[in-house]
Amino acid sequence: MGKGRDGGEVRRLYQEVADRIRGLIRTGQFPPFSRLPAERDLAQQLAVSRPSLREALIALEIDGTVEIRMGSGVFVLAPADRLAAATRALGESPTELMQARLAVEGSVVLLACARVTPPFIARLDATAADMRDAIEAGVDPMTHDRAFHMEIAEQTGNSVLARIVASLFDERFSRLSARISSRHENRASWTAATQEHAALVRMLEARDSLGAQAAMTRHLQLSAERWVDL
Repeated sequence: MGKGRDGGEVRRLYQEVADRIRGLIRTGQFPPFSRLPAERDLAQQLAVSRPSLREALIALEIDGTVEIRMGSGVFVLAPADRLAAATRALGESPTELMQARLAVEGSVVLLACARVTPPFIARLDATAADMRDAIEAGVDPMTHDRAFHMEIAEQTGNSVLARIVASLFDERFSRLSARISSRHENRASWTAATQEHAALVRMLEARDSLGAQAAMTRHLQLSAERWVDL
């Protein structure tokens, strides 16, 4: 975990929100086996965004404090005397992660577009095909998705940017992100991603820098909606 300016650990927003819910459980406002208020109502009560609340609830589910039952609600599991003292870090906030990817990869694709070559386009097409094949076979396509975005980052010729893109993408494997992925990613969502990749490749092939940037931005925005805004 990162350190703050005073040397202490940096607390992520989802940890703070989870701790506030934990406090409400301790004081008896949400007793064991009760159902938490609806997401909209709880977000308003805590004065936080719904994506931040969702991340906090996932963190609480991972440590066994609550159970999220799709279609039924969120239920308290742990008695107050069994609650952890505080929510531990489980990775970066997926919402903030996607915001960062939008900022970084939107610029990266511009640099890559200036260095487009036929072999580069061929590699992107091959990686996209591998991703489609994995989806058809029912295999997790995440490694091919990563390879696609890394091909673009590496085409910039800037190793620092490539490392940043790799670091941001690899947060998808954190416990928090992985749990969210297991709930919301499916064949339809991955198929949509491959279609967005195809549109991006065509913009790169045409050396249309603004078109490529728009395609990357659209892809990451839609990915965020499918992944963290559901």
